[in-house]
Amino acid sequence: MIRGIDRTMIFRNNEDRDLFLDRLGKILLQSGTSCYAWSLLSNHAHFLLRTGRIPIPRVMRKLLTGYALTFNRRHRRQGHLFQNRYKSILCDEDVYLRELVRYIHLNPLRAGLVHDLGELSTYPYSGHCVLTGKRKKNWQDKDYVLQYFGKTQSEAKKGYLSYVSEGVEQGRRPELVGGGLLRSVGGWKGVKELRDSGEGVRADERILGGSEFVERTLRESEEEWERRSLLRRRGMDLQWLLERVARHFGIDVESLKSGSKVSIVAKARAALCYLGARKIGLTSVSIATEIGVSPSAVSRAIERGQESMQRQDIEKLLTECQ
Repeated sequence: MIRGIDRTMIFRNNEDRDLFLDRLGKILLQSGTSCYAWSLLSNHAHFLLRTGRIPIPRVMRKLLTGYALTFNRRHRRQGHLFQNRYKSILCDEDVYLRELVRYIHLNPLRAGLVHDLGELSTYPYSGHCVLTGKRKKNWQDKDYVLQYFGKTQSEAKKGYLSYVSEGVEQGRRPELVGGGLLRSVGGWKGVKELRDSGEGVRADERILGGSEFVERTLRESEEEWERRSLLRRRGMDLQWLLERVARHFGIDVESLKSGSKVSIVAKARAALCYLGARKIGLTSVSIATEIGVSPSAVSRAIERGQESMQRQDIEKLLTECQ
């Protein structure tokens, strides 16, 4: 969910909306991110996405930064366009995909941008029109969603429309879009400490799902946090990683910091960024500062490093050097 700062309109006209959707579609296709539902209003927008080759934070950063620059230039304004960071909720697909698709696609009706379901079916700024077959978006995965409503295309569309119609009277459902607990208590570690201390927490509002799904997600995240902490306690910091990666690739540390585009150096730098950020938990800023590149360059290198790891099993580097 994204929202304009101080309720600022992030879409002043349809040209803004079209430019946003054009950018969104290109980024989703490039990143392999699946989109199941979306709707644009005036000062906020909702999306239902599945992570692809690139983490959602990077997808959203690229989308929002680029759009904000275009919007400010077009409307001769300055300053921030969006309110803080976008809000994201991890969802249990099996339980909530249908409900979230319906809720998101009914947003324009609830907001009074359309008057009825018939008008909503042709409204071009919600994914509902794609599922009804009135418009096409090659970046929206309509087939994946429709399979939840029927075995054939006609049966699925009929089932989907019936399901959406049943949701009109439900109105706003804050339980589907709540959030804030994780950030307020200090992330996964904070949630773990609250639970260990016996202090009651009603629900983790950054995770939408049944108790088993929430527990499994928290447990996996805790394990990942503890694993990273263990690596750092063993002395596996950025300097350690610089030396080990350089040795592994048969180059020196200064080459890693040189900005050289020689193939072996570029591969080593990508591995360094990936292992540092994803396996040890170092920040992109700290890595960028050490090797003399921009944080955005580190983000791109992380993606290349992940692909390199899949091809060469570069993750063994951590095990070999412990």
